[in-house]
Amino acid sequence: SRSCSCSARGRMSTKEVDEQMLNVKNKNSSYFVEWIPNNIKSSVCDIPPRGLKMAVNFIGNSTAIQEMFKRVSQQFTVMFRRKAFLHWYTGEGMDEMEFSEAESNMNDLVSEYQQYQDATAEENDEYFEDEEGEGY
Repeated sequence: SRSCSCSARGRMSTKEVDEQMLNVKNKNSSYFVEWIPNNIKSSVCDIPPRGLKMAVNFIGNSTAIQEMFKRVSQQFTVMFRRKAFLHWYTGEGMDEMEFSEAESNMNDLVSEYQQYQDATAEENDEYFEDEEGEGY
């Protein structure tokens, strides 16, 4: 995981939330990358959701998200090539080039996630080879 977010609502201290997030990180350290040391951000709102005393939302970012980005990119490409709905945006002042840039940025993002996934897979391969002496 590259980063995580924790949003807590209800009567609890920020210290309590930070301690629990540290526990999560320590128990699942193999899922967190070393090159982003402070990769869990938390927030606390002392007003609980209606009908509850407290609630917590925990969201993690991993390379698995690239599949969703790939789908969105493919759907966007199909619609953009047909210029579907484009007139609504250009009519409001957007340039068609902005859509090309967005498409390129999305593809770059997918490539970056793939690189991290490949790097993690290589690290795991090296780990298993070191542990067993001969690979899997």
